[in-house]
Amino acid sequence: MRPLKPLPAQLDVIASGQEGLVSSAQLDAMGVDASWRYRLVRQCRLTRVTHGVFDTDLVPPEQRSRADVLDHLRRRPAWLGLLAGGPGSTAIGIGALALHEVKGLPRTVRPEVVAPDGKWRPPRDGIVFRKISAMVTVTFGDTFRIATVTHALARGIVQMRRDDAVAVMDDLLRTRKATADDLARAHELARGHRDVEATHPWWRLADGRAESPLESVARLACLDAGIPPDTLQLVVLDANGNLLGRIDLAWHLPDGSWLLVEIDGAEVHSAPEAVYRDRSRQNSLVSAGGSKLLRFTAKDLRSRMVTTLSALLRQAGWSAGTYTDDGRPAILGTPPAGRGRLL
Repeated sequence: MRPLKPLPAQLDVIASGQEGLVSSAQLDAMGVDASWRYRLVRQCRLTRVTHGVFDTDLVPPEQRSRADVLDHLRRRPAWLGLLAGGPGSTAIGIGALALHEVKGLPRTVRPEVVAPDGKWRPPRDGIVFRKISAMVTVTFGDTFRIATVTHALARGIVQMRRDDAVAVMDDLLRTRKATADDLARAHELARGHRDVEATHPWWRLADGRAESPLESVARLACLDAGIPPDTLQLVVLDANGNLLGRIDLAWHLPDGSWLLVEIDGAEVHSAPEAVYRDRSRQNSLVSAGGSKLLRFTAKDLRSRMVTTLSALLRQAGWSAGTYTDDGRPAILGTPPAGRGRLL
């Protein structure tokens, strides 16, 4: 049997920066012409995704298991749209946000692009081509462009559920990829899009203190249950001023103690060193007194978490809106008269 013709070395380099995808034009530039591409597809060495775009990863996307698989599956459709549109194309909407590496996006991303000539094209293989004249974009890679986060959010928010949209805005604020003024500008831009009416209340819910999409969803679940946290990312000290931890969600109870909640995401908390660190911190908090610490996972947020917290807060006589969040840390383990007080 004749040995297979080796592929150009630069193929892996280019494809690795494009979520495994490569275009016919890029293959032509490497010397992989149409007849060779045809043979590669027949030999199962490339997979044709759409006209002019091939995947170098032969494992179906839904079966991939790489460490960043969820982010990969969000960025891949955006790259698919750009490569299908050709050099000079612009990624917009959720796809652009994925390429900006924003967290909290929906798991399924529809590729939306503006073609190089700006004209409408019929959709193909799930790729939607838009005709948009006024949009601020930035250069992406050598030959493509993507909408700025402000314009991408303005267009993409109508394609998200509320939890995803707020998680995205939280991440933009936390990472400083956008400011509060940028979100306000995106809201104004979004007003011109169809189906935007339902999103208007969402823009007021963004909070850059949330450190993960799970924390954003947990906060919204508590808000919907009528038990909005008194503060987020509460810094907790012991009586000697030593740092005990920073807590995701916290409620200040009428007796001066604290109800503290940590949201455990698999990516962050499942590693052995993280488990040890979490256990050590929890022991320190419990030993200091003046608080009750609970931990919840993603599957608990809309069920066990809100039910448990609602019962505890009701028993404690807690009421929403009675705590003034001035950002000061809480001290645990002080004498009873001042237990749980703030610095």
